[in-house]
Amino acid sequence: MSLSSASPDSTARITHRHIEVFRAVMTAGSVTGAAQLLYTSQPTVSRELARMEQLLGYALFERVQGRLRANARALLLWDEVQRSWQGLERVVERAQELGRPQAAHISVLSLPALSHALLPGALAQLYRQHGAVAVSVATQEGPMLQEWMAAQRFDLGLTEQAEAPPGTRSLALPAMDEVAVLPVNHPLAAKPLLRAEDFAGQPFISLARDDPYRLQIDAVFARAAVARLLQLETHSAVAVCAMVQHGLGVAIVNPLTARACAGPQLVVRPLAFSVPFQVHALLPLHRPSDAAVQWLLEALVQESHRFALGA
Repeated sequence: MSLSSASPDSTARITHRHIEVFRAVMTAGSVTGAAQLLYTSQPTVSRELARMEQLLGYALFERVQGRLRANARALLLWDEVQRSWQGLERVVERAQELGRPQAAHISVLSLPALSHALLPGALAQLYRQHGAVAVSVATQEGPMLQEWMAAQRFDLGLTEQAEAPPGTRSLALPAMDEVAVLPVNHPLAAKPLLRAEDFAGQPFISLARDDPYRLQIDAVFARAAVARLLQLETHSAVAVCAMVQHGLGVAIVNPLTARACAGPQLVVRPLAFSVPFQVHALLPLHRPSDAAVQWLLEALVQESHRFALGA
């Protein structure tokens, strides 16, 4: 029975080896050349190629004076093999890249305030210590941040909440103290350290009433029996600093935002009393972790410690 009239074998399929042989023949242009590419014998290549044609039920080559000539079907198959092979080569390249630090990729989900105050310095340290690492940063507020981290969508999360959402673990970074922010020409700016009594009668810009740090700050002034002028409040520490820059009052905010906003119109001063501020890193429990995530975590610890020391 001729090959053209044979039916494909219904119980066997062509294998990757058959495709490899076909590709070698098309690349080399001959069975002899294909055998050299595959480090095998010419009879082995001929046998594998004939078996492939038998399994397909049609010929791929014409035999002309002892040489193979690809027919139309072979050329169409060759196009598909080339595309697939490029994809396979890309897989191999990617597998090799993953072993190099510069090919690592970290996805970070952060509170907006932390993405512009703590994270940039940590990334700078990461790059100095380990070279370039690809990092993508997304920002989200508390409730949605917790939900996205629980869904294992990111390699690392940065939040102010100590409680870890389901499917994550929480690591506390070094604690810092809240600081005072003042308009640059404010009389209190001349003092190197501010006590609760210094704020008596001062227009004071507060965080929102339900903010946990607002509650702690208010408790400090209540214990000291210090009355401030409470006229402005906002949920954002960045907004607080912007209002201070415009001379609308003084405030107490976290040291990260304070130092990120410090400049010609805003100065930062330490407090004689402590209002602890702490950032927590969230790590997913069910998402594969890259070594670069640990590097970034170490850099975040170093950067937090630097802020804690007032550097």
